[in-house]
Amino acid sequence: MKVFYVLIALLVVAISYFILLGFISRSAQPPGLVGGQLAPCGTKPNSVCSENDPDTAHYVAPVNSELNSLQSIVPLIEQLGGGKITVKERYLSAEFRSALFGFVDDLELRLDVENKLIHLRSASRVGYSDMGVNRKRIVQLRALLEATVQQRATLEVET
Repeated sequence: MKVFYVLIALLVVAISYFILLGFISRSAQPPGLVGGQLAPCGTKPNSVCSENDPDTAHYVAPVNSELNSLQSIVPLIEQLGGGKITVKERYLSAEFRSALFGFVDDLELRLDVENKLIHLRSASRVGYSDMGVNRKRIVQLRALLEATVQQRATLEVET
């Protein structure tokens, strides 16, 4: 019986810890631009960024784009479940929350008009591993962006 109570106590402590991490992640802010670029990823495997060294596991390729504003990407991010979206000139940030404990992941985009690129960063605010969620989010966003570009190109050809 004593073992049962110890196990219950450990379970309560573990759940309380994850709830606390969820609250902590909701109170933080996205890192924003650092020296005019998206913040680099740390050593934890819970983030990806197109402005990281291409030889690292954190690297994702930027998206080719003719856009002059990130405002048109907002509906795509909402479609993926993003919220609290902020667009400032050539920078966009959005929050994604996990269903269970409400952990917050940041999605950040930087529009590089000169090189016709959209740089991407997706990172967890707390924890160590994200089980590949941030990389999957970037893959999904890239697919939506490419489909949108293809759709616009088709419309231009038809008119």
